[in-house]
Amino acid sequence: MGAKLGRSGGDLAEVSEINVTPFIDVILVLLIIFMVAAPLSTVDIAVDLPASTAQPQPRPDKPIYLTVKSDLSLALGNDTVSRDELRGRLDAMTSGDKDKRIFLRADKLVPYGELMLTMNLLRETGYLKIALVGLEQVAAPQ
Repeated sequence: MGAKLGRSGGDLAEVSEINVTPFIDVILVLLIIFMVAAPLSTVDIAVDLPASTAQPQPRPDKPIYLTVKSDLSLALGNDTVSRDELRGRLDAMTSGDKDKRIFLRADKLVPYGELMLTMNLLRETGYLKIALVGLEQVAAPQ
């Protein structure tokens, strides 16, 4: 308990202030521990990811689907489209609105790198809102 000498006579008054220096020391030690431990917690191993059981989001009235088929060809809606004419066809379907969400779906046999190339192609054309489409899977009761 601390005391402060005041101007009023010789009475000692209690100090009701909290000393935060030990608290700051503890926080800094914890920060250093987390800074050292965070890089060690990442793992670079091959993982077979499970299917998602997340609640599906409501679809827009007229969604725009871009499909990567198993033969690596692209289809916009139901029509096959080449990579060169994708920008023009997307601009025609969206009336040039780059904020429209593009729903990207791919066959199971499509390599991950090819899917990323398609996403980069969409990004280069200015469409940054890309949603990945997958099958819904019902969660098993536990």
